[in-house]
Amino acid sequence: MDLCFGCIVEGQGESSALPILLRRIAAEVDVSIRVQTVIARHSRHLLVRDGELERAVQALSYRLHSRSGILVVLDSDDDPACALGPALLRRAKGVRPDVRTRVVLATREYETWFLAAAESLAGKCGLRPDLVSPQEPEVIRGAKQWLTRNMEAGQIYSPTRHQPALTAQFDLAAARSAKSFDKFCRDVCSLILDLRDAV
Repeated sequence: MDLCFGCIVEGQGESSALPILLRRIAAEVDVSIRVQTVIARHSRHLLVRDGELERAVQALSYRLHSRSGILVVLDSDDDPACALGPALLRRAKGVRPDVRTRVVLATREYETWFLAAAESLAGKCGLRPDLVSPQEPEVIRGAKQWLTRNMEAGQIYSPTRHQPALTAQFDLAAARSAKSFDKFCRDVCSLILDLRDAV
């Protein structure tokens, strides 16, 4: 069965990484599901403004077919995800209440999820072989810088190069210790099941 996710993201790294992550999660839900993605990149600081997310959702919805849903994935940065996330979801649903939609804010940034599962990435993509997850990865500001500091000498973390590669390899179960990644997994699974079971 083919399902389509229309994804609103902010970075080039997420544009490449998110389809990989969605396919990994879908395979755990139902191996017969094939996930197609339609990616729309938008600046986060614009999306939080009144009317901008609505325009992005409306434009993306025209590019989708049946058995499609919309997934908005942004970094929370310093905003409280528990307030901003539901507000963005209300706005997205307000413009297209007929489209199944989920909004997930990665606490701080997408790379925080790698920190939560750092041991599974030890020795990969230039990361040190003795890599250990920080105790509270979602408290750390600057996950990209943390990854650079924990790479072999001379290596620098690059979202466009490393984000897709690390997304293909990090331990999903371990990363669920990060509350925002656990929410991401729950939202994606529920969206997959909703779309799969739609009449």
